[in-house]
Amino acid sequence: MRAKLNSLAESIVLLPPKERVYLAERLLASLDEADVERQWAAEAIRRQEEIRSGRVKAIPAAEVYRRIDRLLEK
Repeated sequence: MRAKLNSLAESIVLLPPKERVYLAERLLASLDEADVERQWAAEAIRRQEEIRSGRVKAIPAAEVYRRIDRLLEK
């Protein structure tokens, strides 16, 4: 199964951009929306718990944007 998936992925990336966009939209539309929303909610809760527990330190958005700007200047 993995070999077939890898082969398919290699073929897809060779398609013209419009065709790849079409396929991406079809794949996203095929996902169960409720399941996707449930997974995002679980991820948000996990991240919130990491911040509250102190395992992860939040970075203010302004700092993130400054870092991105510095990286893009290189």
